[in-house]
Amino acid sequence: MSYLTSEKKVEFFKEFGGSETNTGSVDAQIAILSHRINHLTEHLRSNKKDFGTKRALLKMVGRRRRLLNYVAHKDIEAYRALIAKLGLRR
Repeated sequence: MSYLTSEKKVEFFKEFGGSETNTGSVDAQIAILSHRINHLTEHLRSNKKDFGTKRALLKMVGRRRRLLNYVAHKDIEAYRALIAKLGLRR
């Protein structure tokens, strides 16, 4: 069973991208990355020696950071709304 099903992705695209076909929306990409990061964080709490997953997690965090920087430079109000909606610390 996958933790990020197709239905869940469509839900993210509708909520953050505007429509279910807008898969390239930066906001939707950030939301999906945040979901995956939270899932891997829970996995690593119980599997402390899983270094491959840890590396993948750090790469995802860096990618999300770059996307958030892009949104912040493009539209600061949209950035603030997005981090509030996702509950991110920054």
